[in-house]
Amino acid sequence: MDDKADYLGHRKRLRNRFQKGGGDGLQDYELLELLLTYAIPRKDVKPYAKALIKRFGSLTGVLDASQKDLEEVAKIGPISSTLVRLVKEMCAAYLAEKIKGREVLSSPQAVLDFARMKLAGLPHEAFMVIFLDSKNRVLEHKIMQEGTVDRAVIYPRRIVEEALSCHAAGIIFVHNHPSGDAQPSPEDKQLTRSLMEAARTIDLRVLDHLIVGKEGYCSFAESRMLPGA
Repeated sequence: MDDKADYLGHRKRLRNRFQKGGGDGLQDYELLELLLTYAIPRKDVKPYAKALIKRFGSLTGVLDASQKDLEEVAKIGPISSTLVRLVKEMCAAYLAEKIKGREVLSSPQAVLDFARMKLAGLPHEAFMVIFLDSKNRVLEHKIMQEGTVDRAVIYPRRIVEEALSCHAAGIIFVHNHPSGDAQPSPEDKQLTRSLMEAARTIDLRVLDHLIVGKEGYCSFAESRMLPGA
């Protein structure tokens, strides 16, 4: 009974600290611990939170983990794993909404934050396109292809068709490197050239190709690697 009173009191104190000071006053494992209290009602969840951070390396690693890994490796149930995944998807939706309709050249960090949240933690390669209007404002985004650990097959015609469908005037390519290293490979550079050639057939401007990974990002535009730029 005393143990129950102790962890219930700890939950209340943790919640009060968050309500008074937000997340700045809590360590990463405490943020995760507080989240898990809403999925695991009658247990001390601090050991789970600390084990998750240790297993996946960071709070970001926990959010990037698959639901299967969360359940099998970290031994938390489906309700808890769904809640953790839901937080990740809500963050991505929040960042997507923040860039919708915004002029990307004046808010490049917002675009990068969204790209990293959406793709950086995936265990396989995925290729996304952000479609822009004539004033470089975001119209929509779409994952065009998902592939294996090290490859996603991209068809330029599909991207051109999608751009025409949403009346885009410009595009930004984004893909991830599951290895974590965001430096472009020779294949990435060749793909960029091929996609830019396809875009030119309909006067579609390519503003950037972003590669994101857990260890950082690479911008073709910043690195002056866009062909013809």
